[in-house]
Amino acid sequence: MSLNNNWNRDILAKAWHFATIKHSGQTYGGRIPDQYIEYINHLSSVAMESMWVLANSNDDYNADLLLQCALLHDTLEDTPTEYHELLVTFGPDVANGVQSLTKNKTLINDQDQMLDSLQRIQAQPKEIWMVKMADRITNLYHPPYYWDKTKIAAYRSEGQVIYDHLAPADALMAQRLADKIEAYQQFL
Repeated sequence: MSLNNNWNRDILAKAWHFATIKHSGQTYGGRIPDQYIEYINHLSSVAMESMWVLANSNDDYNADLLLQCALLHDTLEDTPTEYHELLVTFGPDVANGVQSLTKNKTLINDQDQMLDSLQRIQAQPKEIWMVKMADRITNLYHPPYYWDKTKIAAYRSEGQVIYDHLAPADALMAQRLADKIEAYQQFL
């Protein structure tokens, strides 16, 4: 376990490579019409937000857990990756963290899926809470060009729900999320 906010470059490289392969070919919508961005950009942004907190926090975190889960957080939800593969490749802490960050698609609506995920995240170490906040921070940089005002407002509101549940994990990450929620209002 790596504490004092230092991370193992080999562990991080392994997670980066795995995520790059698993998300190969996936894109998301950019700011302007018909702009699509490679999905690895999102994953690296979540890792970057996490690295910033690690570099600026006085708290001790398991940096390896935080950064691996930052890079791998969407593998179960958005790729054919199975829990067992994460378990064997990265161990139980990472596999369980990623699983808690994965929405349960058997639940009927988005709100129930989000609340269920937040409850499972809260049962994990604070580093997993921070991944979810970092994920929403990066998703609040700007909306995809094809979202309407209703979707943008709902997404901003959902960001507040995430903040309300997970802010106690880290003051710096929580403040960054609060700032992004506030700034996102410009898109309404």
